Amino acid sequence: MSCLLIVDDEPLNLEIIADFLDGQGHELTMAQDGLQAWTLLETAPDRFDAVILDRLMPQMDGMEVLRRLQADARFEALPVIMQTAASEAAQVAEGLAAGAWYYLAKPYDGTALNSIVRAALENRRHRQELTRLGQEMRELLTLAQEVQFRFRSPQEARLLAAALAQLCPNAGSVAMGLSELLLNAVEHGNLGISYQDKSSLLESDTWEAEVARRLASPEQADRWATLEFGRDADHLHFTIRDQGEGFDWRNYLELDPARAFDSHGRGIAMARMLAFASLEYLERGNVVRTRVAIGEAV
Repeated sequence: MSCLLIVDDEPLNLEIIADFLDGQGHELTMAQDGLQAWTLLETAPDRFDAVILDRLMPQMDGMEVLRRLQADARFEALPVIMQTAASEAAQVAEGLAAGAWYYLAKPYDGTALNSIVRAALENRRHRQELTRLGQEMRELLTLAQEVQFRFRSPQEARLLAAALAQLCPNAGSVAMGLSELLLNAVEHGNLGISYQDKSSLLESDTWEAEVARRLASPEQADRWATLEFGRDADHLHFTIRDQGEGFDWRNYLELDPARAFDSHGRGIAMARMLAFASLEYLERGNVVRTRVAIGEAV
């Protein structure tokens, strides 16, 4: 059972959210302002699996709660879903940049809420697993100078991201960033799942089943993506290649408020902003190269 913290200063909104989430296997804790929410979070930092956070509240607003969460390492893997009637581009961009990966525009329906909650909880579970797996492989990978890995499934992508991120002090951010790029190579690159396809599959909760179906198809038997790792005097280098047709990557390098209310589509921009010294796409978009400064690495 997932434990969700719901923060809204309107009692009616809290009731509506509780009704939407009823029967989904969540334990719900309610807070009526940001100060009460922050007290609950500080008192039990490991208790909650996600926060549904109203932006405009008395005493302490949602942005201040978000800033405190982002500044506290204890909440690094805690996803925040910002619910707001403030949907202007500048306001949405501010929330995205501050760490609100997920957005809900008021008013919203139960389907949208449950889709976003599922995506947020899945992200948290993956980040926790990345940390655990990476720590197990850290000592071996500190010996690597140049090496190439190949992978074809989301599970293999997450394992690689977790392991290689442990070479960096900002391991959580790099694990997230590498995971997004590697998963993109599998899902959108080799498997050919479009942005619109993913939106529909996530909404219907059939995303993982469709990925598994495509991976099992005969045309995917010889399709692999690769990750090349190397070092020089100043940087760690990661180059990721897939066998897909590529995509227009220019639309995904920045946090686009127009996609803020989707359940996905922020990973590349967040990776570029938080995880790497540089990130660039090459050729037709099926090659991406990133760097981490050696002064920040093990």
